[in-house]
Amino acid sequence: MTVLQLIQLYFYVSEIYEEDLKWHCQRFTKNQEAPLFSDQELLTTYLFATAFERRFRIKDVHGYISRHWQSWFPNLPSYTAYVSRINRMASVFPLLVERLIHKEQADGGYFTKSIALTDSMPIITCSGKRKGKVAPELCDKGYNSTKKMHYFGLKLHGIGFYRPDTLPKIEVIQISSASQHDLEAQRQILNNTKGVALFADKAFCDKDLKAFFADNNGELLTPVKYKKGQTLQDKQRHKAADDLYSTAVSKIRQPIESLFNWLIEHTDIQRASKVRSTKGLIVHVFGRIAAALIPQFINRAISVSS
Repeated sequence: MTVLQLIQLYFYVSEIYEEDLKWHCQRFTKNQEAPLFSDQELLTTYLFATAFERRFRIKDVHGYISRHWQSWFPNLPSYTAYVSRINRMASVFPLLVERLIHKEQADGGYFTKSIALTDSMPIITCSGKRKGKVAPELCDKGYNSTKKMHYFGLKLHGIGFYRPDTLPKIEVIQISSASQHDLEAQRQILNNTKGVALFADKAFCDKDLKAFFADNNGELLTPVKYKKGQTLQDKQRHKAADDLYSTAVSKIRQPIESLFNWLIEHTDIQRASKVRSTKGLIVHVFGRIAAALIPQFINRAISVSS
């Protein structure tokens, strides 16, 4: 089974590389000859070790391929060269994730485009007690209310369509700095969303956004957020109804939270303390998302062919 997974993955990577990915990692050098260790092999080895063998550090990826698959990849470069090549491919990984998301939607399966869910999670490069130096153009200091912690890093935002009894269909994946408010990070996308009931957390309580959804055959549903200065008596008067409503909204939102937990469990994406560059951070985030998504397509292709 492992051999079939590797072969199928290589064929899939080669196909989308020739269709699209190669235009995002062209080499503008005097030496136009293809390297002995191709980009297709580079992507295949990284995705295979990360997705199927849970090797999350590039050092572990390289070591695993070197020990177990050297005969399949005889031109595998040194660890230093491998890291450099992976980082130069950073611009490919967001596009690869986009292709996988579109493929998941095209492959069918029941889901409804009338109910959307949104959530975010932190990607932590270091604790808030230290001064973050990695990828300053992407990262800054933020606060996570769920974990009750300050941290340096960025946020990963996701929007998906509701599917009963399983994880949602991913529609949008994006990143923002840690300090940026969740609503502001997604406002541009949400302002182009029509005819959808969006279930979100309290951060999305916004009169303008709620009015926009109402005017476009949609609805914004969030847990109840009490207004500043609202009296205790007024809160207690509506507490029972507000608690029931908030619980109902949170229950429907729960699958998008499970999606992020699934990503963390399968890729350890939340911990980016070993990252040392902007390109490395892009590889860390989108490379691991791709590694989480790709096994379902590879295993499905194997089952169909057999």
